Amino acid sequence: MRRELTRRWQGYAAILAVGTFAVGTDAFVIAGILPEIARSLDVSVAAAGQLVTVFALAYAVLAPVLATLTAGWSRRVVLSAALTLFAAGNVMTALAPAYGLVLAARVVAAGGASLYTATASATAAALAGDERRGRAIAIVMLGLTLSLALGAPLGTAVGSALGWRTTMWLVTALAVVVVPVIAGRLPDVGHGAAGGVRQRLAPLADRRVLGVLTTTVVAFTGIYVPYTYLSAVYEPATGGQGGRLAVLLLVFGVAGTVGNLAAGHFTDRRGPRRIVIAGTLLLATVFLLVPALRGSYATALLAVAACGAFSFTVTAPQQHLIMSYAPAGTQPLVTSLNQSALYLAVSLSGAAGGIALDTVGAALLPPLAAVLAVAAAGLTWWYGRTDARADPRPHGGRIAQGQAPDRPVS
Repeated sequence: MRRELTRRWQGYAAILAVGTFAVGTDAFVIAGILPEIARSLDVSVAAAGQLVTVFALAYAVLAPVLATLTAGWSRRVVLSAALTLFAAGNVMTALAPAYGLVLAARVVAAGGASLYTATASATAAALAGDERRGRAIAIVMLGLTLSLALGAPLGTAVGSALGWRTTMWLVTALAVVVVPVIAGRLPDVGHGAAGGVRQRLAPLADRRVLGVLTTTVVAFTGIYVPYTYLSAVYEPATGGQGGRLAVLLLVFGVAGTVGNLAAGHFTDRRGPRRIVIAGTLLLATVFLLVPALRGSYATALLAVAACGAFSFTVTAPQQHLIMSYAPAGTQPLVTSLNQSALYLAVSLSGAAGGIALDTVGAALLPPLAAVLAVAAAGLTWWYGRTDARADPRPHGGRIAQGQAPDRPVS
C-alpha cells in the first residue's frame, strides 16, 4: 500500500514536471539565442538580454497578484489556465515584428509561467505530504533542470538553424500539449485560501519569510548573472559557435538535474538550510575558478557541469523552507512569493550582468556571482542562528501539513 501511494504522488509530481519543462525551456533558451535575437531585431546582445530582465521582473510582480486573483479556483483549473496564458504569450513573441512588441509579449508569457510554477510546487507538496515535501518539489523542479538539459539545447540548435522565432513556436507547442494532460489526469486538491491582496500578502510580515525571500534574491542573482550571459562568458571556448554553446547548455542541464534531485533527497534528511549553505559555498568556489577555465572547451565543460550541479542545490530547499512557514491553505501564496523573489533576482542579474558586460567585460561576471553566492550562504547561516535564538527548543518530529513551525527544520 505504501509503495502504491509513493508511486501515485510521484506520478502526479511527474505530470506537473512536464509543465515546468515547458516553462523552463522558454525561460532558459533565451540565453542560447541572444545573438540571433539581437541580429534579427537590430539591437545589441546586452539589449537582447533585457528580454530576460523584463520576463523575470514581470514574473516577480505578477506571481502574487495572479495567485490572489485565482485563489478561489480549483488548482487544476489554475494550472491549465496558467499554461494557456503562457502559450499565448509565446505566440505573441513569435509573431512580434519589433523589439518593443517582443518585450510586451514576454510580459504575457511571464504571467502564465509565474502562476503555473508556484501552483505546481504547492500542489505537489500537498499531494506528497510533509515527510516527502523536498522530494516532491524536486520532481516538479526536475522539469526545469530537464529543460536545461534537453529543451534549452534543442531550442538553441533550432534557433541557430531555423531562427529564434521557430524556437518560440516550439515552446508554444510544448505548453499546448501539456494542458490536456494536466486537466485530464491530475487530481483536484481543492482551492487556495480565500481573501484579498492584504490578507494573502500577510506572510510578508513574518521575518522568517522575509529572510528566505532575501536569501533567494541574493543567491539567484549570483546564479543567473553568468548563466544569462553564458554565450559571452564562454565565448573564448565556443568561438561563437551555436553547436558548442548548445552542448554547454546540455551539460549544465544534466548536471543541474543531478544536483536538484540530490538536494531534494538530502533536504528531507538533513534540512534545507544546510543544503543551501553547502551548495552556495561550493558554487562560489567554482565561479572563482571560471576565469581560468573558460579559455578551452574541455575546461569550460567541467566548469559548466559544476555550476549546473551546485546551482540547483538551492531551489528545492528554499521552496521547502518557505512552505514550512505557511499557514494552512496559503502554500501557493508563499511559493509564489519565493518564485517572485527568484525572478526578481533573474531580472537583477540581467540588468547587472548587462552593465558589467558592457563596462568591464564577460570575464568578471563569474567573480561577481561568487561574491553574491557567499553572501547568500552567510544570510542563510545568520537567519538560522536568529531563529534558533528566538526559539531554542529542539524541534520535535515532523511539521504537520499546513502548519508553520516554531523554527525552521534544519
